[in-house]
Amino acid sequence: MLDSALPTNALLELDAELDAAVDTDAVDSADTADGRKPRHRASGKGRFEPTGVTFADLGLPAPLLRALTEAGINQPFPIQTATIPDALAGRDVLGRAQTGSGKTLAFGLALLARLDGGEAKPLRPRALVLVPTRELALQVSDALTPLARSLGLWCRTAVGGMSFPRQAEALRRGVDLLIATPGRLSDHVRQGTCVLDSVQFSAIDEADQMADMGFLPQVREILDLTNRDGQVLLFSATLDGDVDQLVRRYLSNPVTHSVDSSTASVSTMEHHMLLVSKQDKADVITEMAARDGRTIMFVRTKHHVDRLADKLRSVGVRAGALHGGKTQGARNRVLSQFRDGDMPVLVATDVAARGIHVDGVSLVVHVDPPADPKDYLHRAGRTARAGEAGTVVTVVTHDQRRTVVRLTDRAGVKPEHTKVRPGDADLIRITGARVPSGEPVIEKPMPVRAPRAGHTARRAGGEFRRRTGGFEGRGPRESRATTGRGTERREGHPRDDRREPSRDHRTRDFAGGDNRAPREGGYRDSAPREGGYRGDRAPREGGYRGNTGGAAREGGYRGGASAGTRDSGGFRDRAPRGDARDSRDRAPRENTDRNRDFAPRDGAARTGTSRNWRDDRRG
Repeated sequence: MLDSALPTNALLELDAELDAAVDTDAVDSADTADGRKPRHRASGKGRFEPTGVTFADLGLPAPLLRALTEAGINQPFPIQTATIPDALAGRDVLGRAQTGSGKTLAFGLALLARLDGGEAKPLRPRALVLVPTRELALQVSDALTPLARSLGLWCRTAVGGMSFPRQAEALRRGVDLLIATPGRLSDHVRQGTCVLDSVQFSAIDEADQMADMGFLPQVREILDLTNRDGQVLLFSATLDGDVDQLVRRYLSNPVTHSVDSSTASVSTMEHHMLLVSKQDKADVITEMAARDGRTIMFVRTKHHVDRLADKLRSVGVRAGALHGGKTQGARNRVLSQFRDGDMPVLVATDVAARGIHVDGVSLVVHVDPPADPKDYLHRAGRTARAGEAGTVVTVVTHDQRRTVVRLTDRAGVKPEHTKVRPGDADLIRITGARVPSGEPVIEKPMPVRAPRAGHTARRAGGEFRRRTGGFEGRGPRESRATTGRGTERREGHPRDDRREPSRDHRTRDFAGGDNRAPREGGYRDSAPREGGYRGDRAPREGGYRGNTGGAAREGGYRGGASAGTRDSGGFRDRAPRGDARDSRDRAPRENTDRNRDFAPRDGAARTGTSRNWRDDRRG
């Protein structure tokens, strides 16, 4: 897996030679960088023509052969016949074949056969398959998991949009074959939930799309972490451009197999270019969508996908939307409904153009022309798969015609040009179009799963906190400690105790509006104090902010730091007011040298217990 023996432009030369349909086994005699000659083998057979070779002839294990027979897979495709023997021999393999030609089983069967008899270790997969999209990863997993089970091997996926902890738990238990997208696998590597140094066998599917989507840096980082002496299998529809970087760096003296040229089309696939006016385009698309049979319609943007799907449903066509802006769960549901036949029309972006295999797709419609020839071929590859027949239609307006003609020429396709209008006989002949019912499709509500035993149904938003009175990390207010409260907890709404008019200690009235006794002191989990709110000093009977030392005072609010214990309390230079805050029931104050005697205004000696606020002014 060091630098490949192929020269820099060897792949470009190879594509040119293979396109010329050379039937010889060695089609390139250029010397490699280390003096060895690369082995390039081309097959003259078509993709689905019988080769007379069975899976048993390829040297696969007996349990794997029984699983293939049970799945109804009896005859290998040419790409499988060509690549599996070299892969089982431990050679690096470079395979080129158009989409739908059986590449998944070509590398999947080889990897499973090589893994047979080994044992998986926690966090360390033994083999790795990298694919560009989540849907393709799940499809590869669906195809290989039953086959892996026949050999007692564990096959798991690691893709974005699905539970990371569940994937980490599966890796912790041990995985033989891991099927992953580059982004999610990089996340697992960074989190330490996957270690790749035990990967002995690696396969890269749809390598050209990996390059187109900008995944090459992540792919290189992942392959750098695998065993440098391991085996690499690379499959792609084309072997030019950025794919050459991966080949030169990670494949050692690879054997190249090809069953198609890079611009080949399928003989069972019909290509048509429908010329329409801008005014008629929407009606033509609607009539094609209302046909019988599975149909995939491709557009460029996800917003257009949603708009078109909504419009089709409004006129009676059961259509689903598939694009990268949807959650993985929603994408899986749409694909499942499309495969099951509940939703015969799928409107999608190019996210569904690579590697998605759905049986029975008889029509592919390019509502928006693709951006390049590769996209055209991969979109078209959703139909006429595995030898089936299919039709590919490109809807073209007058201003798009010249661009689309150049694109199809570069793709090696010669479509039939037909000018159509809604309801035309040619439109019905080519696509089976018909007028939709016009009755809007009513979507079924999503089933609500019952909560599992022992679990409480989740409430929306902050309803749980509102109903219990608790906050993050706390229990309900009813269960919290009531240190310092002199009365029992009041029954009622949990938040009733928070409905006081004010929390200010200067204005709060404990006697009214609340049945609780006043707090004797303290706010935060401190021992009860008779007075005061702040500090760790001994309890005071009165006051709020006191000295740093000294004995408790009976009264007063603010005292000097040097003042000693006052027996009589009170404010500065005043007579003591007593323990009670109400001044109406005090005993008469004794005369001291600090307080002058005074006489009532009427001249008589005053014996009452109350005094005027002016009477204690300093002399």
